[in-house]
Amino acid sequence: MQWTNLNEQNVYENRWFRVNLADVELPDGSHLDHFVIRLRPVAAATVVNEADEVLLLWRHRFITDSWGWELAAGVVDDGEDIAAAAAREMEEETGWRPGPLRPLLTVEPANGLTDARHHLFWAEEAQYTGPPQDAFESSRREWIPLKLVPDMIARGEVPAANMAAALLMLHHVRLG
Repeated sequence: MQWTNLNEQNVYENRWFRVNLADVELPDGSHLDHFVIRLRPVAAATVVNEADEVLLLWRHRFITDSWGWELAAGVVDDGEDIAAAAAREMEEETGWRPGPLRPLLTVEPANGLTDARHHLFWAEEAQYTGPPQDAFESSRREWIPLKLVPDMIARGEVPAANMAAALLMLHHVRLG
């Protein structure tokens, strides 16, 4: 039962995203107008230290008016390597430069509406380089025991689905 995108027309565009209107053919042959949001990839990264603590940011998201823990993340620049973007974002937002990054997972957070792909990475070491350049991105940055992550997610302290998925995967990879 596959839907087929026959054509898309641009409705709105800026440097962050495009909104297109797609002519979609359904399996029964009927057609549906469907809005599609086209986004650049997002890269995110964190580090787990020797004490099995994960570096997280506490931040407010004005769109949902919610607070929560997140990994440092941002849009991948055109032509930029995804892992390099994740490392750049982590240093800009936390003041920590990660060591070699390992892929954790790639998720599609809202694939019924957008083509966004979020690429999440982690490292086992990082070097503190100074206060974050983009301190406005979060209220604070903290080392949180990784063993606490599942309960934090259950309490709604990690509201973003991509971040919850990454932290649960990291918990599984690191602690089993």
